[in-house]
This record gives sequence, C-alpha cells and structure tokens, in this order.
Amino acid sequence: MNPNIPPDRTGHHSFQQTLESARRTMQLSEILKLALESFRASKMRFALTALGMVIGTASLIWVVTIGMTGKQYILEELQKIETNSVELEYAGGGATAAERVLYNDALTIDDEKAVVAQVPGVMYASPVLEMHDRINFGEGVVKDTLVLGVSPQYQNIRNLLVPVGRFLDDEDDASHTMCAVVTENFAHERFGSSDAAIGRTFEISRIPFTVIGVFKESFDDFGNSEIQDQTILIPYSVGRYISGTEEVKQIYFSMRNMDEVTDAAKEIQRIVQSRHRHDSVYKTQTLKAYLTMAANIANIITAVLFLVATVTLAVGGVGIMNIMLANVRARVREIGIRKALGATYREIKLQFLAEAIIISLSGGIVGCIVGLALPLSIRFFTDYAIPISPLSVVIALGSATLVGVIFGTVPATRAAQLDPVEALKYE
Repeated sequence: MNPNIPPDRTGHHSFQQTLESARRTMQLSEILKLALESFRASKMRFALTALGMVIGTASLIWVVTIGMTGKQYILEELQKIETNSVELEYAGGGATAAERVLYNDALTIDDEKAVVAQVPGVMYASPVLEMHDRINFGEGVVKDTLVLGVSPQYQNIRNLLVPVGRFLDDEDDASHTMCAVVTENFAHERFGSSDAAIGRTFEISRIPFTVIGVFKESFDDFGNSEIQDQTILIPYSVGRYISGTEEVKQIYFSMRNMDEVTDAAKEIQRIVQSRHRHDSVYKTQTLKAYLTMAANIANIITAVLFLVATVTLAVGGVGIMNIMLANVRARVREIGIRKALGATYREIKLQFLAEAIIISLSGGIVGCIVGLALPLSIRFFTDYAIPISPLSVVIALGSATLVGVIFGTVPATRAAQLDPVEALKYE
C-alpha cells in the first residue's frame, strides 16, 4: 500500500488502475478485430499486398538454402584433396647458404616411425622417395619419367583411385616385389590402354617391373601434388634398393580428424627437429587453409545474396506502405467517426500499424511455407539431403514483422494525425 495515498482513497485508486488495465486490454482486442474486419472487406487487396512479403521471405530461405548447399558441396569436394594430411619435407641444413649445401640432414624412414609412435592421431603415413629414370615407350621414344617409392598407405593419404588392377600392398613392400602402379596416361602411351597394361613389364634402371594397377587422382589439387601425368609408383623398399639411399623427399601423415591437423603439424615438426641438427630446417604443410578459405568465401557469398534478397522484402514493404496510405485515404470518414466517439491518437495509430504488421507477418508465414516446401520436397523425393537452416526461418519471420512496423508507421501516423472535424466532412 502506498503511504502517500489516504486510506479512504486507496480502494478507489486500485479500482481505477484495474479499470484502466481492462480498458487497454479491451482496446487491443478491439483493434485487432477491426483490422481483421478490414481485411475481410478487401480480401484481394490484402492478398496482393501480402504477395510481396511471400516472395521476399521465400527468397531469403532459398538464398540461405542455396548458400548452405553450395558450401556443403564445396567442402565435400575439397576434403578429397587430403585436408586431413600433413606434408613434411626437408628444407635444408645450416645457417648459411654454404652450410646448407655442405650439410645434408634429409628425412629418413626412421623419422616417419618416430612420428607414428609419438603422435596418436596419425592414421596413415608414407614416405616419398623420388627418382627419375628414362623409360622406353617403344618406337624409339624415351622419356624422363618420375618414379616414386611409397608405402601401401600412400593410396589412402592421397585418395588415389585404382580403376584397373590393384594398389601396392604390405606384402609387395616386405618381399621387395618388382611391381609398379602407373598413371592412366602412362598406361595409354606405353601399352595402349589401362586394361592392356596389367601384367605387362617394363624396365626401371634396367630392372624389369610388372604393372599390377593403374591409378588416378580423385580430385584436382591445384598443383599441390607431386604426381605428374606419367608417374610410376613402386614399393618404398624397392625404391630404396634402386636409389641406394634411405633419404626421402617427403613424408605424408594423415590424421583422424581435420581439427587435429594444425596441432599435429606443429608436433610433427618438433619431433623431427629434435632428431636432427638444430640448424636443419623442416617444414610442414597442410591443406586445411584451403578448406577454411572456401568456407569463408561461401559464407560471404551467402551473406551477399542474403542482403540482395532483403531488397525484395524492402520492395514488399514499400507496397504495404502505399496500400496502407491508400487505405487511410479511403477510410478518412471512418477515422473521423472513431475519433468523435473517443478514439485516441494512440488507438488509431495502433489500429493501422496492426493492419500493416498482420499483412506483413501473414505474407512472411506463407513465404516461409513456400520457401521450405522446395528443399523439403527434394529431401523427401531424392537421396540428396539439402541442408535446411531453422535460423533462416526465424530471421525471415522477424524481418517480415520488422518491415511491417517500419513501413506501416508512416500510414498509421498519418491516420492518427487526421483532424476529426475535417475527417467527418470528408466525402
């Protein structure tokens, strides 16, 4: 109880507050009822006015859906280029240029074994021993060809496809089998076709090798691959025997999870550095940056398209404002009568503002239904799971309501400012 109000007036004051609250509640319900009755009287005008919001909100949902679908497709494609892998290579030894020439502290297979033993997230690992040999392609054609000594896990790391034959296995490496897996270009140029290459022999350093498979890369990796058009893959143990050295050019590691790549690269570099001279330089390279960049680009494109789609909402809002202004002119006499009967400035403004919001929000709801119908139909009738963002629906409905408030304020204010005497004289 308020001590400033006399006891005999306390009950009267409380009653006035309750009455005023009930009056406001009644007025709000009456305002909404008047707005709905106005729509029933002009259904076609209401539908055409709301159409702009239907198109606008549906466009927003479609834009977000298209953007998310494109982003998902891009990321899935980029994940084929070893985004989980870490490439380790020797960059030189010594502090000066002369020392880098004098000292050779190259990577070895023991470095690979040390990393695999100490980094638990490594799924696959393979050394890459690089050689070049002049291969006879027949009819007097001899080409300098890249020969790589790799482990069987190299296929998993590089996501290589073997459409014909098979890839190298552990038995080939352990038994020093003179076998080779060649590119499709090599098979076509040397033997005529991929199928014809299987089981055929050719010489590397005057040693006969039998072709057991034909491979190709599953994705264009933007020139980041050591594989060339005509490349031969042989077991690492055989490559070490032919070259007479255990030095490898690169070592690849594939992690279980892409999120582990950055930390794993630092740990791999630390482990290898601790096994060699302190001034030798070893570099790690990952392709996670490509994935992050692609995701950022996709998000930016989606945001730009989203802003473009909001223009449609703005156009729909202008349509609502024009229709509501025409509605105010057509109902001047009705406004005058309401003011003469005691309707306040606030009530008149709220009535027309409510009409604008209802038009906008109704169009927004229908637009969301239309916008969701397409991606849901694709998900239902096809095997492609198009991503759907619930947040886009919330944003679309919120935007539709905001458009109704913004573009309905001017007509509502104009209606509320009409002079009742002049309004009653209006014909």
